Amino acid sequence: MKRDETVRGPADLIMALVVVIGGLVPGGCNKQQPSSPPPVPEVAVVTVQPQQVVLTTELPGRVSTLRTAEIRPQVSGLVQKRLFTEGSDVKEGEVLYQIDPAPFQAALDGARAALGRAKASLPAVRARAERYKELGEKAVSQQDYDDAAALQEQAEADVRYWEATVQTAQINLEYTRVTAPISGRIGRSNVTEGAIVIAYQPTALSTVQQLDPIYVDVPQSTAALLRLKGRLEDGRLDEDGTNQKKVQVVLEDGTPYSMEGTLQFQDITVDLTTGSVILRAVFPNPQGVLLPGMFVRAVVKEGVNKQAILIPQQSVSRDPKGNPSVLIADSEGKAEQRGLTLDRAIKDQWLVASGLAAGDRVIVEGMQRVRPGMSVTVVSFDAAKSN
Repeated sequence: MKRDETVRGPADLIMALVVVIGGLVPGGCNKQQPSSPPPVPEVAVVTVQPQQVVLTTELPGRVSTLRTAEIRPQVSGLVQKRLFTEGSDVKEGEVLYQIDPAPFQAALDGARAALGRAKASLPAVRARAERYKELGEKAVSQQDYDDAAALQEQAEADVRYWEATVQTAQINLEYTRVTAPISGRIGRSNVTEGAIVIAYQPTALSTVQQLDPIYVDVPQSTAALLRLKGRLEDGRLDEDGTNQKKVQVVLEDGTPYSMEGTLQFQDITVDLTTGSVILRAVFPNPQGVLLPGMFVRAVVKEGVNKQAILIPQQSVSRDPKGNPSVLIADSEGKAEQRGLTLDRAIKDQWLVASGLAAGDRVIVEGMQRVRPGMSVTVVSFDAAKSN
């Protein structure tokens, strides 16, 4: 029995494949739908409005005393008593140490006795000289008269000498009571009872420092002073009258000092090692919070900028070279890049020196979705929600 065989060519195979593929893909070929345009990004902006700002500079400073007095003895002797409490407040003229007065009292008594003896002999000598002068050359010789006159002058000189000696002895006796030359707070004592001290010795017995009021010395670079002078001269800054001399202080722990100081003077000598001059301010210090040698930060007022332009710091970006710029929304609703010159940071804002004008709309939020030239939808920036 013969089997029926059908010979199939290449065309038949291709048609079979088409049928199979068509069956596997139901619905056939779908047409591609056109894509919709991307939405216009929304950005939050702030509108630039010039405002009046008081510009300040924060500089490191150090506290120093208004007056400092090192206590030294003016006579030599034995310290009998220390009459103060270390670290306490003392008044001017208060006795701090008592040096043994016995030898100085004896010297004073001896000088007074010698003065009395000189004064007692003076009348007789003076009377003899006067008698010789009245008698003249007929009764006494010229030599006798000259001797009597010389004795009178000598006796008068002795009186003056012992008067000076008494005064010196009296002064030395008073110096045995070592007193405070100024009012202030006294430190620790370098001697105790029983110590021998020498007049005008190099080591101070103790030190008294006046703490109220007190100085704060602030170094400022000459470059900053010249820059400030230029701003005042060209009108970018105005002096703030009496407030210009007000100074505030921030303590080492970051807390502000409760009282304002007054700028007293600016030194005229430049420190060769630092290129700076010293600004000295005076602060009231009734509670003794500011102590000599303490480091603080002084906030010094430079002046008033009546047309200051401030923008949020988050709106500023920088290129790889560090140049600052912002994106603004122009009048046509498109983003535009603008280069800036920044002056300084004031809290969470930048003070713009140049690059922006009143009415410019600076993009603060949504900058990541925007490129220069793109259209944007503008909404107002809410700083409260941002924080």
